[in-house]
Amino acid sequence: MRGAHTLRGLASGLGGIARGAGRRVRRVRLRDLRPRTRRSSGSLAVLLLIALWWINRGEAPAVGCWPRREILDAICMVESDGRDDVRDGDGGRAIGPYQIHRVYWLDANEFAAELGGDYQDCRRRAYAERVIDAYMRRYAAEAWRIGDAETVARVHNGGPNGAQKQATLGYWQRVRSRLGEPATPR
Repeated sequence: MRGAHTLRGLASGLGGIARGAGRRVRRVRLRDLRPRTRRSSGSLAVLLLIALWWINRGEAPAVGCWPRREILDAICMVESDGRDDVRDGDGGRAIGPYQIHRVYWLDANEFAAELGGDYQDCRRRAYAERVIDAYMRRYAAEAWRIGDAETVARVHNGGPNGAQKQATLGYWQRVRSRLGEPATPR
């Protein structure tokens, strides 16, 4: 049981540098690592925070993330019941299986000129998904990258600031009901 209360790795990692290579590593007991003053307690806390940041590589942990395909399928189900041959929505101002508005398409096309095409091309699922990809890379890049379905759905529905609008919460709930369990836990 004696080995359970020592930290060889810490001693070898830190002590080996200070004393030089090739020397015998002394064992350090956990109680010897306990801070002796308030100042050392603060230093230990800072080191712990740096270590935690390094482990996460500065990224916030993902919460409730899904693969893009699942997000797109859920949005499509809410917008058009997953059909490609849908009527225009919002009084004729939104088209295609994702019900994309002209201004949405213009924003995406301005950001990613390689999209090309015409607004009417949004009636085709594959093209509409490319438009959504460009729009999300422009207005919700991190959410799109990690698969934050809530942000993606709310931006799709409410525009660039849709994730902050109360009006998009109901839309998010409808999309959420079409999604399975997240790929990463909440």
